[in-house]
Amino acid sequence: MSALQVSYLLVLVPALAAVATLALRRWQGPATLVSVGAALVSLLLAVVGLVVAPVRGTDLVPLRGSYAVGGLDLPLQLGAGPATAAVAAVVALVAAAVLVFTRWYLAADDRLAVFAATVSLFTAAMMLVVHSRDLVLTVVGWEVMGWCSYLLIGHWSRKESARRAALKAFLVTRVADIGFVLGVVGLCAGAGSTGLDTVVAAWTSDEAPGSPALRSTLLVLVVIGVLGKSAQFPFQDWLPDAMEGPTPASALIHAATMVAAGTVVLAQLFEVLVLADGARWVLGLATAVTMVGAAVLALGQSDLKRLLAWSTVSQVAIMLSALATTTRDVGPDPALFHLWSHAIFKSLLFLTIGWLSVIAGSTLASALRGAGHGHPLARVAWLFGLLALAGAPFVVGGLSKEHVVVTAYEGAASAGGPGVVVLAALLVTVVLTAAYAVRAHLVVSAPVPNSPIPPLGPDTPGPNGGIGEKSTGHAGMPSAPVLASLAVLTVLTVVGGLVLLTGLFDVHGASVWWMVLTTLLIVIGGGLAWLARGSGDPRDQFVRTPRHRALADSGFGADTAYRALVARPVLGLARVVAFLDREVVDGYVRGAAASAGVAGWLAERGHRRESPSAGLGLLALGLLVAAGTAVLTWR
Repeated sequence: MSALQVSYLLVLVPALAAVATLALRRWQGPATLVSVGAALVSLLLAVVGLVVAPVRGTDLVPLRGSYAVGGLDLPLQLGAGPATAAVAAVVALVAAAVLVFTRWYLAADDRLAVFAATVSLFTAAMMLVVHSRDLVLTVVGWEVMGWCSYLLIGHWSRKESARRAALKAFLVTRVADIGFVLGVVGLCAGAGSTGLDTVVAAWTSDEAPGSPALRSTLLVLVVIGVLGKSAQFPFQDWLPDAMEGPTPASALIHAATMVAAGTVVLAQLFEVLVLADGARWVLGLATAVTMVGAAVLALGQSDLKRLLAWSTVSQVAIMLSALATTTRDVGPDPALFHLWSHAIFKSLLFLTIGWLSVIAGSTLASALRGAGHGHPLARVAWLFGLLALAGAPFVVGGLSKEHVVVTAYEGAASAGGPGVVVLAALLVTVVLTAAYAVRAHLVVSAPVPNSPIPPLGPDTPGPNGGIGEKSTGHAGMPSAPVLASLAVLTVLTVVGGLVLLTGLFDVHGASVWWMVLTTLLIVIGGGLAWLARGSGDPRDQFVRTPRHRALADSGFGADTAYRALVARPVLGLARVVAFLDREVVDGYVRGAAASAGVAGWLAERGHRRESPSAGLGLLALGLLVAAGTAVLTWR
C-alpha cells in the first residue's frame, strides 16, 4: 500500500463511519461499535502511513482528475509527506481514544450514536485538511470542522449554557472565517489554480501575481481565520466556554482537531508566509499576547476543565509562534512537532479529568480535591500529562517546547520579524505554565477533604459556575479498553519524543543552554505554586479577592467586551438601517400611493357629482399633488 492510498483511506474511512453510525443511531451499541471499529482501522492505516511515508517531498493523488472552472484550475489533490504522516497518526490515535472513552463516558446518553457519528465526521474533516494539497479541499475540511464543533459543544442541548456556548463558538469562528476565505480566494485567483503547490510556487516566484503588499494582505486575512479557529486573541474566549460540551468533545477539539488545524494550514503555506512580514507580525503579536494572557487566566480558574481549556489556548499560541518566528532554513516542522506532542498529552489530561469528574460530579477544583487518591492510574496519568504541559525536560512536551524556544531565538537573532517579542513572551509563559500545572497537580493529589461536594445531576451546572458532568452509571472505574487507551497515551507522553529519531520531523538540534534556562524557569514557576499552596487551593494565594476570582473565571470580561465593541454597534447600525428603510424609503412609496389614491378620489368625485369646471379644477389639483410627490421622490 502506498502513502497516497493511505491518505485517501484516512479521509474516506471515518467519513463512511459517520454515515453508517448515523444510519444505525436507533441501535446505540452496534452504532458505536462501527465508529470505534472504523477509528481503530484508521489508526492502523495511520501506522502504515508512518512506515511508507516518503522521506523527501510530497506525493500527490488526484481525487477525480483535474477540473477547470472559469479559467481556474482545480486539481483536487491529496498528498502525503513525512510530517503529514506523523500528524495524521496522532489525529487517528486521539480520535480512537476519544471514541473508546465515549462509549464508557456517555453510556447512558440517549444521543450517544449521534455524538459518535459527529466525532467520526470531525476526524474525517481534520484528515482532509492534513492531507489536502488543494485549497478548495482545505476550505471544505475547515468549514466541516466548524459545523461539527458546533454540534459537539452543544451536544447537551437541553442545557441553555451548552446551547449558548455552541452558538458563540460558531459565530466567533465564522466571523474570523470571512478573512480566511477571502485570503484563500485571493491566493487562488492570483495563481490561477487552487492547487497548493501551484499557489505556493506562484506567490514565491520573482514574477508573483501581486505586489509584496498584496501578498502580505492576503496572508493577513488567512492568519485572521487561523486566529479565530485556534482561539487566539482577540477570538480567544469561545474555547473555554466550549467546555460546556462533553469531555470527549473537549479532548478531540483541543488535542487533535479544530484548534490545531490552523497550524497545519499555515505550515502548508509556509513558503509564502515566510515572505509576508506583515502577516508574521500579526501572527507573532497575537500569539505573544495570547500565550501570556491565557496562562495567567489558567492560573486563576476555579474549574480545572477550564484551566485545561486556557492552557490549550496558550499552547496553541506557542505552536503558532514558531511559524511566526521561524526562518526559511528551519522550516515549519518545530510547530508541527509541538502540535504532535500537545495532541498526546492534552488528550491524556482531558480524558483523565473526565474520569475523575465522573466520581466527583463536577470539574470544580473544590470538588476534585484529592480525587486522584482512589485510582493510581488516573493519578499517574494526570502527573505525567502535567509534566509534559509544563515542559519538563525529556518528556514529549518538554522536547517540543525546547524546539519552539530555539526557533524563536533564531528568529530573534535574525533581522526583522517578531522574534524578540515572541521569545520574551515564551519565557514568561514557561514560568506561568509550570505554576498552573503544579497547582492542578496539588488539587488532585491533595488530602481528601472531609466533606466532598456531592455528585451532580446529568444536566445540573456545578456549584459556583462549575461544569456538571453526565452520570454514566459506572462506579468510577472505566472499562478495560478505556484504561488501555489511557495507558498508551501515558506511555507516549513519556517516550513520544523518540519520534524525532525517525526523521519524520525535520527539526534542528535543541540547545543545552536553553534547556537549562527553561528548566530553571520551570522550577521557579512550580516553586512559587508550591510555596503558595498553604492549606488550600494555591489559586487563592495568587488571586486573593472574590472580585478577582470572578474576573479570572470570566476571562477578563471578554464577553462584556464582545457585547460592547461588537454586538451593540452592529445592533445599533441594524436599527438605523431598519429606520431608514421603514421611514424614508418606504415613506416615499407610501406617499406616492396616497397621492394616487387622493387624485383618484378627487377625479371620481368631480366626474360624478360636480360640474365640468369643478371637475377640471379638482383634476388639476390632483395632478399638482402627484407632480409634487414625484419631485420629492426624485430628490
